[in-house]
Amino acid sequence: MSAPARVDASLTSVETASTPAAVDHAITALAAVLTVLLTAVAFWLSYEHLQEVAARHGMQEAVARSWAWPATVDLFIVIGELLILRASLAHRVDWWAIGLVTAGDGASIALNVAGVGEGAGALNYVVAAVPPVAALLAFGALMRQVHAYLARRASTGVNVPPPGVETPSTPVMVSVDRPTAPPAAPVVSVPAAVAVPVAVEAASTPVTPDPVPVDTASTPVDLCAPVVYPNRVDQLVRALYGTDFTQPSTARMTQAMAAAGLGTSESTARTARGRVKTREPHLADLPTALAG
Repeated sequence: MSAPARVDASLTSVETASTPAAVDHAITALAAVLTVLLTAVAFWLSYEHLQEVAARHGMQEAVARSWAWPATVDLFIVIGELLILRASLAHRVDWWAIGLVTAGDGASIALNVAGVGEGAGALNYVVAAVPPVAALLAFGALMRQVHAYLARRASTGVNVPPPGVETPSTPVMVSVDRPTAPPAAPVVSVPAAVAVPVAVEAASTPVTPDPVPVDTASTPVDLCAPVVYPNRVDQLVRALYGTDFTQPSTARMTQAMAAAGLGTSESTARTARGRVKTREPHLADLPTALAG
């Protein structure tokens, strides 16, 4: 088995996020809830006013029809916004969807304002126009949040760190021990023997000396270049391998992630550990400290 990899702690840069992950998640969830609430209220106000307009203009006796009629206007906004969301996820522009939103919202504003009647004060028209405009803006904001969430999920197979977490500028550098050359054999001085004159034959046969075996272990070899991990969770998990040369458990990884402000998702930790072992297969030979 090859020698375990050694991680230089001074080269590992894991900075705590400026905004805690819990606070960021809470703000995002609160904004989403308020957006949904605003969208529902604005659509309800606009829808009910259009029902009153329909009831005063030909549908007094048909109550069910007067309540169904506003859907022929307001649903164009919902359909158009959903088609715009689909187009933006595919990185293209759907002009037909934009036209549906424009037509639906324009008709809703015009009918809400016209339903006030003639001779009313200016503020009455403003009050009638606010709900359809608010419905358009609130539903557009909701679709924007959905688009951002789906785009993050599509770009990675793991849970994405919150927007407040920044990628460290210094990647983790992994240094691998290299084999050292064996010490050279000591030189032993042998006293010179007494020279004895020997007769040398002129036609002597040359003798080829036997090749000297080369010790391959005496030549140092550069095993591999340092492995750089751009993902911050991968950096943190890889650094845990070098603390006691064991495979980190799920509990240990999530503890370190929480301390660094990267969340506490166990699936994220296991996925990052799998990516690290894929890039450095020799880490799979390390013993497992705890199951996880």
